[in-house]
Amino acid sequence: MTRHPNFSAGPAKLPDEVLQQAQLELMDFAGTGMSIMEVSHRSAGFLEVADQAVSDFRSLMAIPDNYSVLYMQGGATHQFSCVPWNLLGASKKADYIDTGIWSQKAIKEARRIEGGDIHVAASVNESGLLRVPGNSDLLIRADSAYLHYTPNETISGLEFNYIPDTDGVPLVADMSSSILSRGVDVSKFGIIYAGAQKNIGPAGITWVIIRNDLLNQAVTRIPALMNYKNILSQDSMLNTPPTYALYLCGLVFKWLKKRGGVEAIEKVNRQKSELIYGVIDQNDFYANAIEPSDRSKMNVTFSLADQSLESKFIEESEKLGLYNLKGHRAVGGIRASIYNASSLESVQALSTFMNDFAKKYG
Repeated sequence: MTRHPNFSAGPAKLPDEVLQQAQLELMDFAGTGMSIMEVSHRSAGFLEVADQAVSDFRSLMAIPDNYSVLYMQGGATHQFSCVPWNLLGASKKADYIDTGIWSQKAIKEARRIEGGDIHVAASVNESGLLRVPGNSDLLIRADSAYLHYTPNETISGLEFNYIPDTDGVPLVADMSSSILSRGVDVSKFGIIYAGAQKNIGPAGITWVIIRNDLLNQAVTRIPALMNYKNILSQDSMLNTPPTYALYLCGLVFKWLKKRGGVEAIEKVNRQKSELIYGVIDQNDFYANAIEPSDRSKMNVTFSLADQSLESKFIEESEKLGLYNLKGHRAVGGIRASIYNASSLESVQALSTFMNDFAKKYG
């Protein structure tokens, strides 16, 4: 069986070791004679899996004791609604940083809350060179319930190189495409949430980290399955959780710990991104429209000087077994998503192809 380098933005590549372990246990989990997909989420065996996954996640993220961890369904898009429903109960005001499509989707959902005052604290530079707003550019209202931002915009490949200083306003981050890829000081955030299908596991489960003092700010009549406090009271099992997705997340956490944790994987991720950006910057054949300091280490986006060659680039890359390099339909171009499970060797193969392609058609 051949496993190809997979540069998909999500659902993304999972570690080979994780899939092999899951394959071994698919029909018989822990000697039960049943698949973990078939056992009750209330059974002792599954609860042990769930508790260990949460424990390993807390360890990898160095989550302080005054924070709770939830796992939910609905993806990060569901959290675009959950966040304002849970935080706008005290103050109806919230500020958002607009750095792209996913930020804009979050803003749109927040504005559905009746009586909410949703303000854009800053937006991405609309000139030819993209950059994230600097901290001094952020217009944060002191009485806002929270400031929301997207540290890494998956589609454009724009990444914050700093954590916003909010002067006490709770900071909320959609870390779907950057979580566990680099060290983060969780204590600087009120809420961190992330869809799993990029760096954590398969699609179908979302992880939420919330500071405990924010659990009592929900809007009146919030739906039960959106209420963080309600979900926490049932240990994330208010309804049946996505059991197999949770099991796979647990395997990914073990895999990451075995490799040295977030600190170790961050170094590899830096190497991978530097390889591709190095090729982009060495000549005029490729171009990246983002301020170098704000380039994503997870989603490397670029275009070809001759855009008519992009389809040929995709075609020839696939012939070499390099898959899912086509840019998002909203922006076009090329995108290489190089999450934790993408090996250094696969990125080296991509950079070699890029160099060869440029020599052939440049």
